[in-house]
Amino acid sequence: MLQRKFDNVVKGFFPNAKDAKDTSIHYLGKMQIEHKLDISKVLMATSVCSDDINVPSTTFFNVLFGPFIMGGLGGLPFAGQTGMTAFAHHIPDEGSAFIFYGPHIGVTLDGDLGKMYRPRQEETGNSCGALMLALNRIQDAGYAPVMNDDDYQQMKLEESLLPYRDEILASDNQAKAITEATYEIINKKIHEHLKSCKDEFHVDRVTLLGGIIINTDYGLDDYFDARNFEVVDMKSL
Repeated sequence: MLQRKFDNVVKGFFPNAKDAKDTSIHYLGKMQIEHKLDISKVLMATSVCSDDINVPSTTFFNVLFGPFIMGGLGGLPFAGQTGMTAFAHHIPDEGSAFIFYGPHIGVTLDGDLGKMYRPRQEETGNSCGALMLALNRIQDAGYAPVMNDDDYQQMKLEESLLPYRDEILASDNQAKAITEATYEIINKKIHEHLKSCKDEFHVDRVTLLGGIIINTDYGLDDYFDARNFEVVDMKSL
């Protein structure tokens, strides 16, 4: 009953979102049936936020090897070209690769986007915390991130979002807008790193699944709004 209520709330913001477990089953099926990939030889990488709440979001983790962790705060692939190269070198012989990526955002049953009830906490907290912090900061017209070693990932995340600042602040739902912008940043970076490291992959195909993870209440299934599914022919890059 509660899951059904969340379904209505989530789809009010993301009409195409599906239950995360159903998402896993659907795309694993496409990989096997439509693209004839041997799931037993697929290594998974993720570029999702390091937030602990994202660990149970999909059942891909239970089926595929890995994951190789590329993402940091906000889900940006901070492992960079070196990380992509290492991932390429870890793929099983005669296997293939799967990269799952994107930002996340919480929602409450009351429809408060950018918030969620975390395990054993009575008050709501931010989700994604890094993105909501970035949003709070860029709302100050005079703010600019200062790169430093002690908070590198947050500063780099905010720097990456600056070109989207006006678009985010003009939105009726700034929490959703900053999440959408972050997806665009991650999607672009994953494709750039894949292309620049293509010679490191000794496989014919790499599967990409990008989108937005929507966190619900503890104990309930999360959702995933898929934005990109493709099986990349590495020879064509």
